[in-house]
Amino acid sequence: MKNQPLALVLKGVVASALIVLCAAAQAQMTPVGLWKTIDDDGKTAKSLVRITEKDGVLSGVIEKIFDPAKAGNVCDKCTDERKDQPVLGMTILRNVRQDEQDKTLWGGGEILDPNNGKTYKTRLQPVDGGKTMEMRGYIAFFYRTQVWQRVE
Repeated sequence: MKNQPLALVLKGVVASALIVLCAAAQAQMTPVGLWKTIDDDGKTAKSLVRITEKDGVLSGVIEKIFDPAKAGNVCDKCTDERKDQPVLGMTILRNVRQDEQDKTLWGGGEILDPNNGKTYKTRLQPVDGGKTMEMRGYIAFFYRTQVWQRVE
């Protein structure tokens, strides 16, 4: 009987730890965070993109460009307000929302390829426990998928 208060405290500590761990695991299954973008070859790191959320809408900004020769590039092929703006610091991911039917997917927005100035519909899906993310850009039935790596 003397150990009952201790047992209750331990149960409370274990329950609290499980809640924190579950919340942390769930947080990793969101696209929000810092991502290393990997080129279509699956090997070459191109940039760091920070994805943030505001009112349920995701956007992504280029924070770093790994190739020093491209760090000062501007988006000369863009056709919107990003034309001739620096690629570093540019918002390339806009208006992405969590899918109402499949909570593992985010879509409905667009992603910009600053190399060609084109925007594509996008779908994001964190995989591998949130360590990587499949970023798909598509037009109609044509698409390409890159696998980005979580940095933080």
